Amino acid sequence: MKAAFQKHTLQFKHPSGTSRGILKTKDTYFLIIESDGKKGIGECGVFAGLSIDPMPAYESRLQWVCDNVHLGKEQLVAQLVEFPSIQIGVEIAFASLASTNPFEIFSSEFLSGAPISINGLVWMGDQAFMKKQIAEKLKSGFSCIKMKIGAIDFTAEIDLLKSIRKEFSASEIELRVDANGAFKPEGALEKLKALSDLDLHSIEQPIKQGQWEQMASLCEHTPLDIALDEELIGVFSAEKQEQLLETIRPQYIILKPTLIGGFAASDAWIKTSEEKNIAWWITSALESNVGLNAISQYTFIKNSKLLQGLGTGNLYTNNIESPLEVINGTLRYNPNNTWNFNW
Repeated sequence: MKAAFQKHTLQFKHPSGTSRGILKTKDTYFLIIESDGKKGIGECGVFAGLSIDPMPAYESRLQWVCDNVHLGKEQLVAQLVEFPSIQIGVEIAFASLASTNPFEIFSSEFLSGAPISINGLVWMGDQAFMKKQIAEKLKSGFSCIKMKIGAIDFTAEIDLLKSIRKEFSASEIELRVDANGAFKPEGALEKLKALSDLDLHSIEQPIKQGQWEQMASLCEHTPLDIALDEELIGVFSAEKQEQLLETIRPQYIILKPTLIGGFAASDAWIKTSEEKNIAWWITSALESNVGLNAISQYTFIKNSKLLQGLGTGNLYTNNIESPLEVINGTLRYNPNNTWNFNW
C-alpha cells in the first residue's frame, strides 16, 4: 500500500463574500491511496481562517499520513485529532479504496438519482449583488434561501429580506441567515428580534464561538431559532460536546464534517444532539466535488428531514467534473455522467 497527496487551488467564479472577508481562491488537497492495483481518493478540504488545522504543519502532516498509510484508517485518524480536515480525507480515501467504484463511498438510492433537498446560498456583497443572487436562486426553483449577513449595513440586509417576504410567504420560501459570528453579544438580541419579524427559519452563529454563557442566554431568550455552526469546531471529546450542548441548549446544530473531524465525529455529534432533542443538518465547507460527493452520500444515509447546505459545487471555474447536479433546489447524483479526475 502506498499513498500520495496533490494540491489543487480552486478558483471562485465570482469573489465570494463572508464576514471573514472576500474569497477568490481556496486550496484543497487530494489524498490518493493505492493498493493491489486499485486506487482510492479522499479530499482534505482545509479552510484557512476557519479550520483549526495548523497551517504551517499541514503539508508535512499529509506527508506523514502518506509515509504511514500502512497503519490503516483507525490508527491514522486517531493520531490526527488536530487536523480534522485530514481525518475526513483519510476516511474518504480508505472507503474509496474499498469500493468497487472509487467515487461511491456510501451505498444508497442517492447514487441512482434520489434527491437531497438543499438551500440556495446567497453570498455577501452590495445590495444589488445580493438581490441578483436571490432572484437567480428563486428562478432556479429553490424553496429555501440561506443568506449570509453581517458584512453590509444591517438595515440594508433587513430590507433585502423584507423584499423577499413581500413576494413570498414563509410557507412558500424558507429563509435562513448566517451571521458567521458577526454580531456583538450586547446588541445581538435586538437584531434577532428584528429578524424574527420576517418569519425566518433560523440564524446560524449570531455571535463568535467560544462565548458559551452569552450564546446560552441568546438561545434561551431568542425569538428566532439559533443554529450553532463554528461553535462545534475544535470540540472533539464526547465530554466537551456534551458540556457544550448542555450549556448552550441551541435549537439546531450544523455539522460540517470537514471541519469537525469527519464522519465518525459527525455521528458522535448527531447522537449527543438527538439525546437532547436538538435538531441538526449537514453543510459542506467549500470542498471540491470530490469531498462534496462523499459528504452528500453520507448526508443521504443519515435521513435528516431538514434541508441541507450542500449547494456549493458550482462555485468554481476549475472544479472536478462529476455526476453531481443541482436541479430545482435539490442535489442529485446522475449515474449517467462520469467523473473526470486526473490520477
